[in-house]
Amino acid sequence: MAGAVMLGKHVLQQLRPFGFPLAGWSRSGATLEGVEVFAGESQLPEFLARTDILICLLPLTDETRGILNSRLFRQLPRGAALINVGRGAHLINADLLEALDAEQLRAAVLDVCDPEPLPQDHPFWRDPRIIITPHVASMTHPETAVERVLEVIAQHQAGMPLSGAIDRNKGY
Repeated sequence: MAGAVMLGKHVLQQLRPFGFPLAGWSRSGATLEGVEVFAGESQLPEFLARTDILICLLPLTDETRGILNSRLFRQLPRGAALINVGRGAHLINADLLEALDAEQLRAAVLDVCDPEPLPQDHPFWRDPRIIITPHVASMTHPETAVERVLEVIAQHQAGMPLSGAIDRNKGY
């Protein structure tokens, strides 16, 4: 799981009951119970080398634009799979097709694409190794959204730091 802090934490919790060996990579290296955590650029190769299914949930920043590329794919075990639910601009489209043709990757699920929507004649539509979903990996549910808004209002009223606040220095 790349992007293992906010969104990744929830996805990892959902995968736990299935018995997957869980690992996450992020810039910060936040500790997550039952998850092997990797942090920073120096640990990215080690994380990738042990990852059979890479789920990308990274924010889109200058550093992450194009991160899903041939160099990264070569660091995954041969036959790994990719799920991109982060941002379409994370992926270099031609590099994905090249990795699939070389059997470095066996499959990809893309909830986000660049461009979005994909043109009707885009090669991803015809490739049986690629599943495209309609950008619905994360949907806002009013019940939980209201709880979250009330939580942040309470933090603000108590003079506490706001959880989930955007850090413009990080780019997200």
